[in-house]
Amino acid sequence: MTAYPSWTPAPRAGIVPLHPLSFGTILGRSFTALRQNPRVLLGFALGMQMLVYVVMIAVVGGVTFATFSRLATVSPNSPDFEAIFAGSIAITVVTGVVLGIAGTALTVIVQAVVVADVAHGVVAEKLTVGALWRRVRPAFWRLIGYTFLSVGVILLAVALVVGAVIGISFAALPVGIVLGILCVFAAIPLALWVTTKLLLVTPILVLERSGIFAAIARSWRLTRGRFWPALGVWILVQITFSAVAQLVSIPFSLLGSILSSTIAPTGASDPTSIIAFIVTTLITQIVTLLIQSVALVVFSSAATLVYVDCRMRREGLDLDLQSYVDQRHAGAGPADPYSWHIGRDVAPRPQWAAPVPPAWPAPAGTWPAAGSPAPYGTASTPEAPIPPTDAPAPSGQTSDAPATGTEPVPPVAPAPDDVPRSATDWAAPGAPSDGR
Repeated sequence: MTAYPSWTPAPRAGIVPLHPLSFGTILGRSFTALRQNPRVLLGFALGMQMLVYVVMIAVVGGVTFATFSRLATVSPNSPDFEAIFAGSIAITVVTGVVLGIAGTALTVIVQAVVVADVAHGVVAEKLTVGALWRRVRPAFWRLIGYTFLSVGVILLAVALVVGAVIGISFAALPVGIVLGILCVFAAIPLALWVTTKLLLVTPILVLERSGIFAAIARSWRLTRGRFWPALGVWILVQITFSAVAQLVSIPFSLLGSILSSTIAPTGASDPTSIIAFIVTTLITQIVTLLIQSVALVVFSSAATLVYVDCRMRREGLDLDLQSYVDQRHAGAGPADPYSWHIGRDVAPRPQWAAPVPPAWPAPAGTWPAAGSPAPYGTASTPEAPIPPTDAPAPSGQTSDAPATGTEPVPPVAPAPDDVPRSATDWAAPGAPSDGR
């Protein structure tokens, strides 16, 4: 009894094809990657954004109320009034900066979860929030450290530049103004360049579990040769969602102004107008947070796809991912494919080009030499030209005998079966023949 193998469906395709990606594929799939796991990605990102927003409002508002309420106990003519006022402003600003850095760190955690989800989506895997968090948890403190390191470097650079400009302005005000303007214009391309070169740090920290400085150096190397596509994707994502946020916030702001003027046309602040203003502001903030959450997911997806594309081109990651899919489809439990062959150098992939057919008829002198094959699409030619039959024989030789001195071969008479027949000489099978 013959046993036939059971039919097995083909592996489900991931969010991107397993080969080096084009600019359009990276940009398009960055926007559509949210459909891979929308409940997990959008829900987690929106929840974290709401948490950060509520905590910042509550803490900064409480600190502001507590510090500025002391001014009510001091007379404005008192010499301590200005000191208390300056201290209140300083405490409020420091609190806002610290909470802003903490909120940025939580935003990086959201990016890490999105990176893990998109990386699994490339090989057609969908994980829960718990599974994604287990993937991100080993890199949690490195992500926090990288966030504080990058923010600290930015603040230090800004402080040094501002201090230098202020110091020069005291000595020569026009020179300081010109230098400040030049620094502002120079900071724009510098920020774009550094941001693009460090775009892959978060995917490297999550997927390769390397150190902070090793991830920075590796992102710098991987983006070499793919700088412009990465920069283009980053700029287009930022511009798109900035425009969407403006288009959404402007109508809500106008709606709030119209409601306020309708409820209180004289400008008097009554409870109804205050409630309308608060409701409109809350709706605007909620919609803005939703747009920011989607933008964060799309931006993290784009960074992950750029990382995958760079490794496919430099290290042959597409081969590892295809091998992983095949092993998983065969029932094996392969290890994480993103940890295979990290830093491997592969030979450049040959550029395929369609064969060019030769011109016909071929120009004189373009036939191949004796012994070489004929070009594709042309008839094979003999190694030496055959003289025509009416050409004169060489001297001392008759045309009936070959030049080698051998006797000519007489023609062979056709066999009886080879005698040509006419079209009417047909007989049924098995009928007696007439000698033919």
